[in-house]
Amino acid sequence: MKTMRFIKALFVVAALYDAALGAVFLIAPGWVYRVADVTPPNHLAYVQFPAALLVIFGLMFAAIAMNPLENRKLIPYGILLKAAYCGVTFWYWNAEGIPGLWKPFAVIDLVMGFLFLWAFRQLVARSTKAL
Repeated sequence: MKTMRFIKALFVVAALYDAALGAVFLIAPGWVYRVADVTPPNHLAYVQFPAALLVIFGLMFAAIAMNPLENRKLIPYGILLKAAYCGVTFWYWNAEGIPGLWKPFAVIDLVMGFLFLWAFRQLVARSTKAL
């Protein structure tokens, strides 16, 4: 039971984190870049589209949190989201450096990605026991 409560809490946190982050970059991307002292891209749509996708992923994580066992097949998409962001960010961080704005998100996503993988394995094991 403690494992299931932790998994639910993990995906509630993920839902709030990704949806809030996406909402900020969707609604006020210029403000974020100004505050972080980072040069924005030549058009804010390059920021707002991925931000909208983060809000959508936040909704998916909320669905997982409501019923992790039933919605466990969605978790690999969350793992892929985190792996994609971490792969690109850590690559450029190492290769040529990146603004500090992106570094905390990469570290958080790396931890979340591993926790998602752990949760997925727990839920798959639990679902096979039910058979």
